[in-house]
Amino acid sequence: MKERILVAYDGSELSKKAIQEALTKEEANNEAEVHVVSVIKPTGPFTNAKMAESIGTELAEQLKSDLEAIKEEFKTVHHPIVTEALVGKSESNPGVKICDYADEHDIDLIIIGNRGLGNVKKFFLGSVSNNVVQHAKCPVLVIK
Repeated sequence: MKERILVAYDGSELSKKAIQEALTKEEANNEAEVHVVSVIKPTGPFTNAKMAESIGTELAEQLKSDLEAIKEEFKTVHHPIVTEALVGKSESNPGVKICDYADEHDIDLIIIGNRGLGNVKKFFLGSVSNNVVQHAKCPVLVIK
């Protein structure tokens, strides 16, 4: 049976480690289907609309570029993967979009870094990884 693995990717070092973990799992289970998902969240309430749009567009372009590079990396050593850039609502946690995607695609395992690119470093889990751990219907592997 094909295992479906979702990697939450935000460009941080820990999300890059999550990609490496997915590569390892994919090598161990050659039938694995890997989904690399980035959630693009418009900036917070303290930025004006023009600035938010500009920052959001720039971030989206960078993440899409990263996703294409990841797809190419998987292609050269493994079989093709699914990459997706999702747009989240500014008031919601990106973890909600990650869990929704996992449900819609019958994901068996989510791999996520414990902290991403957020400005506030937390002692335990970051807000996105904590949200995913709390709400995912499948196992979650948190990378430290």
